[in-house]
Formats: sequence, C-alpha cells, structure tokens
Amino acid sequence: MTVSLFNQFMSPTLFGIPLIALALTLPWLLLPSPSARWVNNRFLTLQNWFIMRFTNQVFLPISQNGHKWALLLTSLMVFLMTLNILGLLPYTFTPTTQLSMNMAFAVPLWLATVIMGARNHPTAALGHFLPEGTPTPLIPVLIIIETISLFIRPLALGVRLTANLTAGHLLMHLIATAVLVLVPLMPALGILTLILLLLLTLLEAAVAMIQAYVFVLLLSLYLQENTYGPSSTRLPHS
Repeated sequence: MTVSLFNQFMSPTLFGIPLIALALTLPWLLLPSPSARWVNNRFLTLQNWFIMRFTNQVFLPISQNGHKWALLLTSLMVFLMTLNILGLLPYTFTPTTQLSMNMAFAVPLWLATVIMGARNHPTAALGHFLPEGTPTPLIPVLIIIETISLFIRPLALGVRLTANLTAGHLLMHLIATAVLVLVPLMPALGILTLILLLLLTLLEAAVAMIQAYVFVLLLSLYLQENTYGPSSTRLPHS
C-alpha cells in the first residue's frame, strides 16, 4: 500500500526515457499567444488582466532596479501555477512535487538576488547580518543566526512548495480510495465522502494557485532586500 501510494510522485518513463521534460514543456502550449488584433478574446483578456495585476502587486514596493525581474518572476508564477493545476487532473504527473526541481528554481534565483545585492551595495548587504544597536556580547550569536537564516531561505522555498502539493495529492488519493470502498458497502456514507473529495479538489486548486504566488512573492521579497538606492518609479495602478 505504501509503495502504490507514493508511485504517483515517480517521474513517468516511456521506453526508459523520463517524460518530465515533456511535462514541463506542454503547459506552455496551453497558454494563448499574444494577438495583434485590437479586440482580444475573453481568455486572452483575462490572462493579460491577471498578469498586469500580479505584476503591479508584487513589484510595487521594489525599487526601479528590481523591475528588470518582472518578466522572469511573472513567467515563473504563471508556469508554476499551470503545472500545479494541471497536476490535479487524473492520470497526470505534477513536476512540482519533486523537491529537486523546486530547488532548481529556488537556489539560482535566491543566489542571484544575494549576489546582486553584494555586488552593488556590499555594505548594506553585510548590514543585514548585524542589526544596528546590537549589544556587543550578542554580536557573534546574531551573525551565526542571520547566516543560517540566509542560507535556509532557498530550502524553505523548495520544501514549502513540495510539501504542500505532496500532502494535498496524498490526501486526495486516500479519500478517493475511501470513496471506492464505501460506495458499494455504504452508499450514503460513500456519497458524503465523494462530496468531501470534490470540496477538497476545489481547495487543492486554490492551494495550487496560492503556492505558486507565495513562491514568487517570497523571491520578490528577497529581491527587495537586495535592491537599494533612491526610491523607484512605481508601476502604475490600474
């Protein structure tokens, strides 16, 4: 039972070839491409409105220097959200349940923000390790704590996304198994369990979108900590 329960998180293969690359490529084909027409269809209009609102919300507190990341972080959020939601469909594979892939997203982006802050403003970047006014006996302890806190950030990003999606998929799997067992034996209880499963599916769809947003939001906060200088020209409100 334990083996079959976790088989859903194994990368599928065809003739010995891992299909995770195909699972990462196909979601982009489902997104509508920009149109040259003056009037777009409803889906493309909704997508453009969502991306604009997300960009305004995330990059509002970030200085002008950090706005260069807008395209990267917005694309990452749409990509993660699409992967998470498609993973809720039957007989599909969710690449974001793999800790290795999430860490591959988290570590380089986190490291890029740290390197950018250390290169452009080394004094301010080092100032994060020791808050102003710290008592002298606490200086070594605080430096160690802040260093550990800094290096644990990418691990927290990857583990948070993996754990939330994995727990949701396992819970849905267990409840679906309970539905199959209860419907022939106790139809009334089986129907109630099925309703619970449908509600849980809606909740997991919300969690899939929220986790993609939180992943990118935390990256934007790390970016905000490492972009300094005069306050920026803010993105326009809509």
